Amino acid sequence: MALRDDIKLKRPFANDGVHALLLMARTLTELFEPALVLARKAGVSPVHHNVLRILRGAGAQGLPAGVIADRMVARDPDLTRLVDRMEKLGLVKRERSEDDRRVVLCRITRKGLAVCQLLEDPLNELHRAQFAKLGRHKTRQLIGLLEDLRDANRRTETP
Repeated sequence: MALRDDIKLKRPFANDGVHALLLMARTLTELFEPALVLARKAGVSPVHHNVLRILRGAGAQGLPAGVIADRMVARDPDLTRLVDRMEKLGLVKRERSEDDRRVVLCRITRKGLAVCQLLEDPLNELHRAQFAKLGRHKTRQLIGLLEDLRDANRRTETP
C-alpha cells in the first residue's frame, strides 16, 4: 500500500523530499517493531541493545560515555541516565580509568554479554528476512542511496 493511502493523505505531499522522509520514517517504524518485541523479551530496549553492542565491540577496556554517544545509531540526549538505568539492571558497570582518574569508563558485564548473545541470531535472521524480500541487488542499491543521502546532508547546513 502506498504511504499516501496508508496515512489517508487527501492532498499531494508538499514535495518529493517530504514524501521520501515520511516514507523512510514509516518504513523504519514498521521494520523496527519486530526488533523491539525481541529486545523487550530479552528485558532491554533497542537503545540498551545498541549500547551493549558498542561496549561488546570495545572489549575489556570499555569506553567513556562520550565515545558511546558518538557511535550510537540513534542518539540519546541523556546518555548518563541511560547508563545509570543499564547499570541498575546489571548490564554495564562504570569504573574510573586507571590512566586518568577524571575519565569514567563503561564496560559491558557478563549479563550484558548474555543479552547480546541472546539477541544476536534472532535479530540477524529477522533483518535478513526483512530485506530478502528486496533481494541482494536492490538492498545494496538502497544502502548506496542512503549513504549518498547521508553524505550530501552532512555537507549541507541546516536552514
